[in-house]
Amino acid sequence: MSMLNYTLASVLQAPIISEKSTVAAESNKQFAFKVQKNATKTQIKKAVELMFQVQVDSVRVLNVKGKSKRFGQILGKRSDWKKAYVKLKEGHDIDFSAA
Repeated sequence: MSMLNYTLASVLQAPIISEKSTVAAESNKQFAFKVQKNATKTQIKKAVELMFQVQVDSVRVLNVKGKSKRFGQILGKRSDWKKAYVKLKEGHDIDFSAA
């Protein structure tokens, strides 16, 4: 495995499994992933194609701001993170339950 494949494998941190993402996956073949904060759309596209052997149609990214939280008298903040919505081409699918 080349060095490029190692860097692409680290771009995707985790799939986001929620009610909203499940509905998007079933209706639009659109999957949500938590990705590195410095990842670009092309890196995300190549990483999904490498990891799951599918063809990606489009990628949309958004930065999620961390919430401010209070722990007693201490004021804290959750860290910011990046989310990517990946739409697959017709005939391709990702099955997370098989993994």
